[in-house]
Amino acid sequence: MLRAGALLTLGGATAPLTGCDLFDRGDGPDPAPDPLEPLAAEAHDLAARHRAALAAEPELTGLLTPIAQAHEAHAGELARLLGRPTPASAAPATAPGGDRAATLAALRQGEEAGRESAAKLCAAAPPERAALVGTIAAARASHVEALR
Repeated sequence: MLRAGALLTLGGATAPLTGCDLFDRGDGPDPAPDPLEPLAAEAHDLAARHRAALAAEPELTGLLTPIAQAHEAHAGELARLLGRPTPASAAPATAPGGDRAATLAALRQGEEAGRESAAKLCAAAPPERAALVGTIAAARASHVEALR
């Protein structure tokens, strides 16, 4: 009788522990990365490229500052949507080498690649995200034209 009571007590004490993930070792697969992660990283990178170009060619301030600010705003909104801290302003990256035409061509190429990736993601995005991704794709398309 004492043995049965001890087993019942021991079984009763350990049963709740198995249900609270105390013994879960986390061997399950990692969750898939959010499809917006690359878009957020790209927005941050594009902002850094524009800031670097501004540092190298201050006469382009009127053209590049609004574009850099748009990318920073997009990066911040995507971070909020992903539940991440808002990234700090993009630190200047290495400025594209060459003259003004080469700088603008390099920035335009980055914007074109960014527009394509945002447009592809917009087509596959769920409705609650498609508006934001579509806005980012449209902004990048307008940046391409502004950099011509």
